[in-house]
Amino acid sequence: MTETAAAPTAAPASDTKDNAIVVSELRKSFKALEVLKGVSFSVGRGDILALLGPNGAGKTTIIRILSTLLPPDGGQAFINGHDVQRDADEVRKSIGLTGQYAAVDEYLTGEENLLMLGRLYRLSRADTKRRARELLEQFELTDAAHRRVKTYSGGMRRRLDLAMSLIASPPVIFLDEPTTGLDPRSRLVLWEMIKRLAAGDVTILLTTQYMEEADQLADQIVVIDLGNVIAAGTADELKARIGTERLDIVVADGDNFSEAERVLAGQALHQDPKRRLLSIASNEGVHTLRDVLQRLEDAGVDVENVSLHRPTLDDVFLTLTGATATAETNGANAGGQESIAK
Repeated sequence: MTETAAAPTAAPASDTKDNAIVVSELRKSFKALEVLKGVSFSVGRGDILALLGPNGAGKTTIIRILSTLLPPDGGQAFINGHDVQRDADEVRKSIGLTGQYAAVDEYLTGEENLLMLGRLYRLSRADTKRRARELLEQFELTDAAHRRVKTYSGGMRRRLDLAMSLIASPPVIFLDEPTTGLDPRSRLVLWEMIKRLAAGDVTILLTTQYMEEADQLADQIVVIDLGNVIAAGTADELKARIGTERLDIVVADGDNFSEAERVLAGQALHQDPKRRLLSIASNEGVHTLRDVLQRLEDAGVDVENVSLHRPTLDDVFLTLTGATATAETNGANAGGQESIAK
């Protein structure tokens, strides 16, 4: 079952007083591949907005446009009131960017990485040293400040990368899948640091494929697929759209799984033949449970296990984007642009 929602009304270009980021009808194509088809959303000052979507949905393309690395084909985008095309220099002064992979020099120490970037931002020597000390302490890297980065763990590198994006104290941060590849403990540490940044009035635009990450961090969530916004709201609002509960049915016999799929056609949020699992959205709890079990019994399908759960963002994602999530786009490799279309 795939649910499609109309995209939210485009935010007007003048709507920048309360919003640090305003995106209106953004479009981008790579040759014949239309990656963004009129994306619109806004992010309030000091808020965290999570962009969700399968590979190829256009998340990284949006980040690259907003950070002035890629020109849009149509639409408008504003960062702190500055047009990303007309006022690119002012936009760059307002933002920090952390990509999917830590952009640090592993042959320099943590402190040297920060000092180098401070000089590139043309901060004074005194301000650069002060900010480096503050950030090393804030990101719990003081003890490792004088070690070469090649000795750092993956989590330490990601923390240093985030610290480097903050060297010039930008009011807006773009985090493109910042915890990819981190172990659970390192991910939790980085989540806490991201929450602290937002508490300090830093506006954060986050792309992620970890639904729990969006649930934990985001004030607002925008789901995009095939270049369109298909849903927007808080995590609770999105969960409420697919029902108050999720019913999981495990069929006893794998040979009867296709029959169970037929009986529950149009109701299943998700099917997993290997686990013989069917998930169903429910607003009526026990009533839905009784109805589903009766229909399966009438069809001669034996059930091994039944459980009721509150819906998660994973359920939302599967419902909105469909069981066949968009594969990572290969056609965007126009002159080395494959990764841009993510």
